[in-house]
Amino acid sequence: MAKQKTTPPPGTKPQPRQHSLVWVQGLLCGAMATLATPTALLLGVLLGPALLAILLDHEPGRPRARSIALCSMAASIDPLRTLWTVGHTIATATALLSNVRVVGIAWSAAAAGWLLAEIIPIGVRAALEGVSVARASRLNAERAKLVETWGLDAPQDD
Repeated sequence: MAKQKTTPPPGTKPQPRQHSLVWVQGLLCGAMATLATPTALLLGVLLGPALLAILLDHEPGRPRARSIALCSMAASIDPLRTLWTVGHTIATATALLSNVRVVGIAWSAAAAGWLLAEIIPIGVRAALEGVSVARASRLNAERAKLVETWGLDAPQDD
């Protein structure tokens, strides 16, 4: 039995088609794993925390995942360059991954990205609160000066 196409009720706009790009991402991931296996292996391990953050961060815009991914990618540039210049082989990729320093730097960078994503909003909020308190204090002092200059009754704060 063929599925009939439904039409929207009169007076409403038709819903735009939802294009799923998951199959394209899977195709690209499969192509990379097939054609550039050493690169895929190295990046898969070094960007592991970023991939996990992308899966777990459900906030709009994924701020933590973006921060972690950016820091992880920055730390993965040198090992990837080394892989490409020394020899693009599985042996080179596993040798790089067996070096604790390479993996430690990449994962520490991911931790730094997570820490930045957690601390920066607190710092920005504290700075904005300080600016707000300073402005309120300055405005209250100006109001008191105007009340004294014009001889008005002091305002009653509720």
